[in-house]
Amino acid sequence: MIDHLDALLECKTVSEIWALHSERMASYGFDRLLYGFTWFRTPNSFGDPQDLMLLTNHEPDYMDRFINEGMYNHAPMVRWAVENSGFCSWKWMQERARDGLFNEREMEVIEFNRTMNVTAGYSISFRDSSVRAKGAIALTAKVGMTQEDADAVWAEHGRDIHVMNKVLHLKLVNLPFAGARRALTQRQREALEWVGDGKTTQDIAQIMGLTPATVEKHLRLARIALDVETTTQAVLKASYQKQIFSLEL
Repeated sequence: MIDHLDALLECKTVSEIWALHSERMASYGFDRLLYGFTWFRTPNSFGDPQDLMLLTNHEPDYMDRFINEGMYNHAPMVRWAVENSGFCSWKWMQERARDGLFNEREMEVIEFNRTMNVTAGYSISFRDSSVRAKGAIALTAKVGMTQEDADAVWAEHGRDIHVMNKVLHLKLVNLPFAGARRALTQRQREALEWVGDGKTTQDIAQIMGLTPATVEKHLRLARIALDVETTTQAVLKASYQKQIFSLEL
């Protein structure tokens, strides 16, 4: 495991990290993964879907319905992940479904998952770094494995699997956000960083060797790229996405 964690920490891009992690999880029998993270959770949603970091190796047909049609909003294990941190066997879901404890929408998700052979696995919910942040990953067991099979794998390797997924999460949230709608230009990043340092438009113009009007233009385009209304929101969002104040650009 140490060799794997070392290789994971040395990865420079999200695609490298995801490929390495997916291969490792498949070696334990979890060959379909779905990772999600948001900085912008509200009491009733995960924020704008365009601001979610989503990584998966599920088939497009599955993702089209589960994500694009919003089924995840009613998924029992997603609800568990929101309300908890740690790991959970999908046996929890199966037992509650058997006892009639889910509503109609939740049962529709369970039935859809059954038709897509998403029936056995584990979910891991990561400890929140703020009240608006949430990250989790679903590890789906390969077709043919039962939940009892998955539980047996977890009994033997669960601690290692849990640690590897926590390191994955920490690595991902400290890289520039791969899901950003539009990357900021160098000038836009620089202007936002100076705003974050408390500089005025006049100060920034002098520092960057530009006119105040040009600085305002860079800040306006940054707000558009980040889909926010104010420059303060732009600084916050760009910082969360590691587009500013970051060495990993």
